[in-house]
Amino acid sequence: MDKLAAMQAFRRVVERGSFSKAAEELGLSPAGIGKQVRWLEQGLHAALLLRTTRSMSLTDTGRAYYQECCRLLDELEELERSTRGEQAAMKGRVRVNAPMSLSLSVLAPLLARFMDQHPDIDVELTMADRLLDVVAEGFDLSLRVRTTLPDSTLVVRAAGKVEQWLCASPTYLRRLGAPQAPADLLAHRALAFRLAEHPGLWRLEGAGGACEIEPPVRMWLDNSLMLGQMLAAGQGIGSLPSFIARPMLEQGALERVLPAWQLQPRLVYIVYPDKRHLQRKVRALSDFLAAQLPGVL
Repeated sequence: MDKLAAMQAFRRVVERGSFSKAAEELGLSPAGIGKQVRWLEQGLHAALLLRTTRSMSLTDTGRAYYQECCRLLDELEELERSTRGEQAAMKGRVRVNAPMSLSLSVLAPLLARFMDQHPDIDVELTMADRLLDVVAEGFDLSLRVRTTLPDSTLVVRAAGKVEQWLCASPTYLRRLGAPQAPADLLAHRALAFRLAEHPGLWRLEGAGGACEIEPPVRMWLDNSLMLGQMLAAGQGIGSLPSFIARPMLEQGALERVLPAWQLQPRLVYIVYPDKRHLQRKVRALSDFLAAQLPGVL
């Protein structure tokens, strides 16, 4: 059996999440794909995938083998292109993961501009506010908006800063009164972003020093766009990224709360699995976003 073909089949199974989708993409039968993966496992004397009737996941050995498969197959592809004199060309698909709020508010026009500049590069975007496993789900590049990132084997590149602002609707503030000091927040209803590093906890810094406030939470949400809409509907006070809050403030739908007190900003990070096999099309998108994001955030 052709080992390179089996490695390509295994990679597609991991990236597509199923044998049938991988088979359709490669023009093979699901049984044929399964036979190639089992052949790899037999040669390695180790399971690469854990399969049940409803799900499939990588084993630890499978995760490590997947990374090396990607590296070897990508380097082989680059070598073949270079040998054919196509080293200047950048073609193919880049699989990207980014938060939904950032994608809809900031990323859409940037990706459109990038694709205009690189008509032979296709982009597959998966929007999700929760953190996805870049390696296991086969992404070439992921954008994350966090105060910090945990240590990992991923390559990390900073690409801009996002301020966080406390906001509420004018109607809500007229009805319940605008807080004058951080302690006043404890008498208000809070809307919390459930996927934050410390949900429901606001760390504030101002002329009076630094403090932590944990107001009573009326509603938990896992999407910042929805959080902004609930704030505009007068449901409480919440923290929004500036790229969402700014247009709502300009329209008068929201007002800033305690503007003299600053919340800890978040950073936008570009992460990818391993720079050793970073393809030129992926590097091109990474370089483009790193250059453009700071100016629009």
